[in-house]
Amino acid sequence: MNIIATAASTKQAEALLKVGVDTLYIGDNRFGLRLPTSMSIEEIEEVVKLAHHFGKKVHVAVNGIMHNEHIEELPKYLHDLHTAGIDAITVGDPGVIMLLKELNLEIPYIYDAHTLVTSASQIQFWLKKGAIGAVVARELTFIELKTIQEKLLKPIEVQVYGPTCIHHSKRSLLTNYYQFADVHDKSSTVRGTNISEQNDAEHQYSIYEDENGTHIFSAEDISLLPYFPQLYQARIINWKMDGLFLPEDTFTSIVQLFVQAKRELLSGNAAMEEYVAQLERLQPKERAIGTGFFLKQPDEVQ
Repeated sequence: MNIIATAASTKQAEALLKVGVDTLYIGDNRFGLRLPTSMSIEEIEEVVKLAHHFGKKVHVAVNGIMHNEHIEELPKYLHDLHTAGIDAITVGDPGVIMLLKELNLEIPYIYDAHTLVTSASQIQFWLKKGAIGAVVARELTFIELKTIQEKLLKPIEVQVYGPTCIHHSKRSLLTNYYQFADVHDKSSTVRGTNISEQNDAEHQYSIYEDENGTHIFSAEDISLLPYFPQLYQARIINWKMDGLFLPEDTFTSIVQLFVQAKRELLSGNAAMEEYVAQLERLQPKERAIGTGFFLKQPDEVQ
């Protein structure tokens, strides 16, 4: 099993490696989406050295929505990533994949087109094109995930912890609102801003803005910790954890808990109740825990 976790700093990256994470997920938000921190190439190089010292891997997000100016800047960035010795990138734009081939850069890539990755056939297409794996859409149910994995030789990547993006606009909606309301704030650094529907004030949806636009997230964090045995039995073993809205220390403690649960499962103990109880104690009170679409029937997802 491979536990993948976002890292917001080199300090947190080292802490995550020490608690047993298998793969770190980082990047520059110029080219990657919804990262807890935008890292410079120098910081990425430092994280790679740390990870390789621990015998672990680093994946870099290059899964942004690419425009012409991004494609023009990518050759240098990809060369720098290759020199840094990263282990793989996540990619959603076929233009980036074509660029890798044109530059003759042997950087393994994982296909990540967000909500579009919903079938085994699509993943098989990209595996035949050279991808080493795929990140599936967050909106898939366990029934669908099992069906997809049964048809593939390589394990898919699923999110097992963290917030889920439900809306993305390239527009700077927060900045526009602040200017309209004459509120002086730097929305690009906000992580505690919420939005709610007019007739449902109880559910607060997390929202923040960066240079990729405005992102709105579900009102709860996903946790599939109780279902680790079922995921393992279904050969779904690439587990992504996202700490976007959590303090670094809190997220590191939660990742450590998931690592302990993974080890317990590998030792033959499928009882997850104690780990679920520990997660409830660690989880910030303002962020509820749920299962997203995981337990739904496919025809319930509209």
